[in-house]
Parts: sequence; C-alpha cells; structure tokens
Amino acid sequence: MTKATRGRVRTPKAFAKQNKPSRTSHEVPWSAMRPRIALACRGRGVRVLIIVFLMIAPISIFGAAKSRALPQLSGYKAVRVHYGPLNKMIMSVQINGQRANLLVDTGASQLILDANAAESFGVRPSQRGLRYIRFSQINGQDLPVGYAQNLTAGSMNFGSSPVALRSSIHSDTGNGHVDGVLGLDILLGHKAVINCRTKLIFFKVDQARQMNLSSVAASEKFTRIPLRREENGALSVPCSIHGQPARLLVDTGAFVTTFDETLFKSLGIASEPTRVSAHFASGTAQHIGAAQIKDLKIGNFKVPPEKFGVTALPNFALQQGSTRISGILGMDTLYIRHAIIDLDGMNLFLK
Repeated sequence: MTKATRGRVRTPKAFAKQNKPSRTSHEVPWSAMRPRIALACRGRGVRVLIIVFLMIAPISIFGAAKSRALPQLSGYKAVRVHYGPLNKMIMSVQINGQRANLLVDTGASQLILDANAAESFGVRPSQRGLRYIRFSQINGQDLPVGYAQNLTAGSMNFGSSPVALRSSIHSDTGNGHVDGVLGLDILLGHKAVINCRTKLIFFKVDQARQMNLSSVAASEKFTRIPLRREENGALSVPCSIHGQPARLLVDTGAFVTTFDETLFKSLGIASEPTRVSAHFASGTAQHIGAAQIKDLKIGNFKVPPEKFGVTALPNFALQQGSTRISGILGMDTLYIRHAIIDLDGMNLFLK
C-alpha cells in the first residue's frame, strides 16, 4: 500500500491485473483491494524526448510504447519495465550475472536486496577486519551492507553498487516476484526519467546532454509540478484539499494513493470503512478506509473526483526531515494520470 503499509495484508481477493495498475475508484470496490506484499524497506524517507534529438525525444518519452523496439534517444538508454500484481513496477536486471527482479521504488533511498536472494547472487555483508560489518540505517533499523560488483538492466550498465540486505522481505510468487528494490541512489544518480504509463525508464549516460521536457510536456497537455527533495532525500510535491496546502511523498513503490486520517478529520472529510487491513513496518496493523475527494490539486493539476485510501500513517512516513507529509502519491494515481517523473529536471508531469 504505502512504504508504511508494506507487509502482509488480509483482504478477500486480489484486484490487480498483470501489466496494468489497478484503479481505486467506483470501478474497483475497496472491499476487493489487497495491498501488495512487498518490501517494507524505506530509506530516509521516493517524457516526450528532447528536440531534434529534441523533437524525437519528447515523442519517445511521452508517447505510448506500442512497439517492442526500445525508443532511441541520444545521450540516454531506455529500459523497459512491467507491472506485476498490485501495481508493482518491476525491472528485470542482472546482478553479478544472475537474473533478478527489482521493484522500482522512488520511496526507497537505496538499493535493497532480500538477504537470501543476495547470497545467491554472490552479495554478502561486507566485513571490515574480522569483527565489524558495515551497516546502513533504514527506518530506524541497522541493515548490513553488501556490494554488488555489477548491476545491469538491458543495455544499461549501472556498474558496482553498495546494497542494503534485509532478511524480512516478503515477495509474491509468479510474475509478481521481486528480489529487492531499486531506490533513489540509482534513479537519481543516473538522472532517470520514469514514464509510468508507457512502462519505460530513460537513464542518462551522456552528462553533457541537456533535456528540457517542460515545453514538450505543455504541448502534450501535461501539467508540470516541481519535485522537491527533502532533507532526508525523499521526493515530495505540493498539493491542496479544500484549499489547504499540504505535501505528498512521491512513491512508485506504493500501490495506492493514501492520506493520513488526521488531515481528513481536520477538513471534515468522512471516510468509510473497508475490509482492508495492513501491517506496518513497526509490526502493528491498521484498517484502511476510503474517502471521496472532489477538489484535490497536485501542484496546479486538478485531480478528478476520486476515492483515496485513508489511514493512520506512521511517523516515519509522515515526517520527512523537517517537512510534514500528509499522504503518499502512489502508483494507481501516477499510472492513471500518465505520470512522468523527471529526476534530471526534478519535475513531475501529470495529465
């Protein structure tokens, strides 16, 4: 559901279809929703191509991916992703030459692997001397750190990378199986442009190449919303409900957009109970409600009336550095609104 709600969830049935994220609206009853069983690891916290290269580029990034041939953009390498159950954006990679699936997760600060999977890839905790192992702190937990000698996806070579190892990662079987998460250390480090609708991610390989998506996005009827990186590295965008300003965490690892119940209560927005319950990273369980919002704006983008999740989000999700977060912008809204997340220009485009 959210980074906060990653873990096992008890609901009557699954509602997501392969390769097509699910809508959380009147078309999909909330009682039928099942938050994904995923990696409850949060770091410090989460189109159109350029012109003549900059005229061809915008079409590649913003256009629909109808062909299996990857679009070509000078200075960038495109990697195809697919959607697994419960809106998981999954990238097929190779780690030290071994095949793996990673959840593309703008809500995670770094690359994280399931410890058992990592061992099969030849990634083990790095040891300094005979007694000391390097650790990384994620959500208040100290996780051992290993080192992947080589990480590739398609024709994109990310080189070597440190990896946090977590032993309690839950992953689905079948097409939804994931071995870990691809976090912001890789995505920001390679200035990724993520097209949630066409299932393509562009990674910058020529740092001299400049791409300005804003003008092309405007011609394609997209609205630009500035992304802000918080003190702890999380990505957020401005929003408002009933005219009251707030901020949302941008999280491709969250399968549904969810707001904190405190905000809704302060605005007098009623929520209805559902049969959904979720386990938080702390081990506690919370029921998830649903509430109709008719005047949500993300930046200057007016979101059509829709039902969204509402629950008591834990403090580690709500407090991002010195910024108070009011909710999590998840993959359902990002997909439906054709989101393009530009980590080079630091903009979110919606339409």
